[in-house]
Amino acid sequence: MEAMMKRKKKTEKKDTVKKKTKKNKKVSSTRMLINTKTITDYSLKLFNGEEVVFFVVQPQNLSVMSKENIGAKIFALTNVVKGLNDIEIICLNSRDNFEENKYFLKKRIQEETEEVVIKLLKEDLYHLDKIQTQTATARLFLIAVRIKPDDQLEVHSLIHRIEKLIKLQNLQVEKANKEQIKNMLAVYFEQNVTSDQFEDYEGMRWYPNDIEESI
Repeated sequence: MEAMMKRKKKTEKKDTVKKKTKKNKKVSSTRMLINTKTITDYSLKLFNGEEVVFFVVQPQNLSVMSKENIGAKIFALTNVVKGLNDIEIICLNSRDNFEENKYFLKKRIQEETEEVVIKLLKEDLYHLDKIQTQTATARLFLIAVRIKPDDQLEVHSLIHRIEKLIKLQNLQVEKANKEQIKNMLAVYFEQNVTSDQFEDYEGMRWYPNDIEESI
């Protein structure tokens, strides 16, 4: 009987410890797990107070360049790496963007009167849709710069100086906007190279405009 009472007390103690552990355990959101607080119009804000700004690099065809030109490009990129603290170079899968081509074909279909030509245009449009979903041969090159919490007060002037420094080395770059950052994250985390647009939050498309503005 005494042994049974001891076992019962031990079981009750274990249950109490488990309950306390569950109670004290913090539930982490997906954003906390990937250290992404929010996406602004020009950067990625992290939970540790840092901000990451991305610059999309326009790639160049090295196969048609001379050895001297290739060496100059390497030297220019080396100067960028040396001149910036907390810099990262990112290469991701991407895709060729055929949106302008598709827009042109759709416009031609609306304007065309000949049935034979319309049929050919529709076939071209179907072909573009098909190859866009099946291929991901393009590459996306980015330069990511981390901005420390102490530099947040002068963030815009700092970003301007960074962009100017990169362009001085004859590298063709543009600062990534909100949509480009969302596309980059989709490729990085789930290899999504087919979606054209991403919502700021799940179910955003179902909210009327007046509700969206109030959120």
